[in-house]
Amino acid sequence: MNYWLIKSEPESWSWDDQMSVEKEHWDGVRNYQAANNMKAMKIGDRAFFYHSIKEKQIVGIVEVVTEYYPDHTDPKGRFGMVDFKAVKPVKRPVTLAEIKATESLSNLALVKQSRLSVVAVTAEEWQIICEMAETDPN
Repeated sequence: MNYWLIKSEPESWSWDDQMSVEKEHWDGVRNYQAANNMKAMKIGDRAFFYHSIKEKQIVGIVEVVTEYYPDHTDPKGRFGMVDFKAVKPVKRPVTLAEIKATESLSNLALVKQSRLSVVAVTAEEWQIICEMAETDPN
């Protein structure tokens, strides 16, 4: 299993929105590196759901349920999307400030490539963040 972090502006699509549906496509990604990360996702991979902009915190965990396919919002057909289902909220949201203050997370792509909307997370980083979130990593 691989691990990821996906960002969403809560005003556009929030954790509550994600929890209210069986599954949802992750469309609108127009960065090639983020798109390549989505192409690498496999069914069963897990991702942190991160509220960007004002909140800047991890609020939940989702799972990939459909692998990369064409994004219906891309008129040129260059980009794709994946489908996620909500797995569970984290018990305690983990803020960007907490992540930046944690030495063992200094190489996390969220810190190094802050504008990227879909980033890989190592298994070790996943474990650390789950501990910070007081949430079972499985």
